[in-house]
Amino acid sequence: MAKAHDPRYLPLLFKPHPWHGIPIGDDAPRTVTAFIEIVPSDTVKYELDKQTGYLKVDRPQKFSNVYPTLYGLIPQTYCGERVGAFCCSRTGRKGIVGDGDPMDICVLTEKDISHGDIILKAIPIGGLRMIDGDEADDKIIAVLQNDLLFGGWRDVSDAPPALIERLRHYFLTYKQVPGVAPPKVEITDVYDRDEAYDVINRSRADYEAHFSTLKQRLESSAGSPQRRGSAAKKRGASSGRRS
Repeated sequence: MAKAHDPRYLPLLFKPHPWHGIPIGDDAPRTVTAFIEIVPSDTVKYELDKQTGYLKVDRPQKFSNVYPTLYGLIPQTYCGERVGAFCCSRTGRKGIVGDGDPMDICVLTEKDISHGDIILKAIPIGGLRMIDGDEADDKIIAVLQNDLLFGGWRDVSDAPPALIERLRHYFLTYKQVPGVAPPKVEITDVYDRDEAYDVINRSRADYEAHFSTLKQRLESSAGSPQRRGSAAKKRGASSGRRS
């Protein structure tokens, strides 16, 4: 009988944290895992609670703005020093820092997905260079893998300009409240697939810099395939069973 502390059984006992416990994917940045927090039909803004890993209600949508796409985050990414420095270099500005969150992602699909708190495979095709105050808040634009309508797109230039403008308009206006001075949010440019890859890779490097100890502990707890195989052989040899 397997021991209760056998690391192979940890995923059955505990839900992986969507930010730290779910792999980005072996083919990243060409194909990435996305954790979806919000879908276009949501009238409440949901957001990942970083401490618990559950979705929380951030705020009700007070006005008629709704998300134009599936929206969420890319696991094991972090918008830190490298993301902020890259935004500075591309805009010629100084003092911009990463917003301290996972990398945001907008996923295009023809399908009506009824709720968030799901993971999917997405293919990045570009991004919006958004600056919120003095923080880099990039939005990666991607398509759902194997989507019948959008799945063949490989670069943001494949998308109709009106669709990209819809995304730009949403993120430039979704925080505005009548009678209140609008927050300082701007989108300096829309970038292509190769630059999206660069932004994702920089956010992965930022994640490694800030959470390397956590990642090592997670990998140690789960055990690598090689370690699990070696352990299984040892158990089989000691019990007289084939591994």
